[in-house]
Amino acid sequence: MACYLKQGGLKFQERFIQVYLMQSGKLQEVKQITSNFESLQKQLTRKMKLPIFIADAFTAKAFYGNPAAVCLLENKLDEDMHQKIAREMNLSETAFIRKLHPTDDFTQSSRFGLRWFTPASEVPLCGHATLASAAVLFHKIKNVNSALTFVTLSGELKARKVEDGIVLDLPLYPVQPQDFHEVKDLIKTAIGDTLVQDICYSPDTRKLLVRLSDTYDRSFLEKLKVNTQNLLQVENTGKVKGLILTLKGQPGGQTQAFDFYSRYFAPWVGVAEDPVTGSAHTVLSSYWSQQLGKKDMHAFQCSCRGGELEISLRSDGRVDIRGGAAVVLEGTLMA
Repeated sequence: MACYLKQGGLKFQERFIQVYLMQSGKLQEVKQITSNFESLQKQLTRKMKLPIFIADAFTAKAFYGNPAAVCLLENKLDEDMHQKIAREMNLSETAFIRKLHPTDDFTQSSRFGLRWFTPASEVPLCGHATLASAAVLFHKIKNVNSALTFVTLSGELKARKVEDGIVLDLPLYPVQPQDFHEVKDLIKTAIGDTLVQDICYSPDTRKLLVRLSDTYDRSFLEKLKVNTQNLLQVENTGKVKGLILTLKGQPGGQTQAFDFYSRYFAPWVGVAEDPVTGSAHTVLSSYWSQQLGKKDMHAFQCSCRGGELEISLRSDGRVDIRGGAAVVLEGTLMA
């Protein structure tokens, strides 16, 4: 109706509409809609602010072990934002801790949701980012509980605080013999003519375990040049998502004794080499326990950063993995 009024210009039209709405009893309703719209606009334009940390896992010292980013989510995050943040952080894993209920509190609650993302994709299990998440809650947020439960794609994972670190309660994944001819191209591409003593496969995790000859020592594994660039072309069936190279440990002496050594490569999920990998040790623990006849083991991952893991197989078919963590960065992510 106002569009036909020419006299008085725009102000007259606005006043006419206001009077009309007032007489019809709808002015308050329109004001509420306008207020809601303005509030929504503010929410959309307001920058997202997330507490974020970086913690080095499976080490007691900064700049060793495996770094993971840890984000604390007060509210639900857009699904695609998880991957964008992980890509921005550009670490092997970024963990997202979320409240399971609106009334939960990062300081008081003991159960949280947990997801892990590489720069390329979400993964079903990550040990070092779980350790980093627990370290942030225990040491930076000062969570009052001695044990935490994380609800994840791999079920409920527990982390408990102990005097010299954090113990993770993780699933233990069995391995089965793997026919060499089915994976010979993958192994040849990765490590060339390096002597191989045993090959196993974990169907639950889609990890291929390659045990190198016992004639090699730790130094050989540390210096071994592994070609990960062409692995995606050689293995593109989806059967393998991670390659574990492992070696039997050596007696002590001048260096600390370890039951076994390893390195881990996962270019299929965007990680050329992972410095220290809890999920790989859910497979390694199963294999070396059978090989060595031991339930308690001390392991070392021979990446350039290096990391130690204390392993204890449990009677309930799971595994406790203990390690330290050092929080090296604390800040706010804004987007």
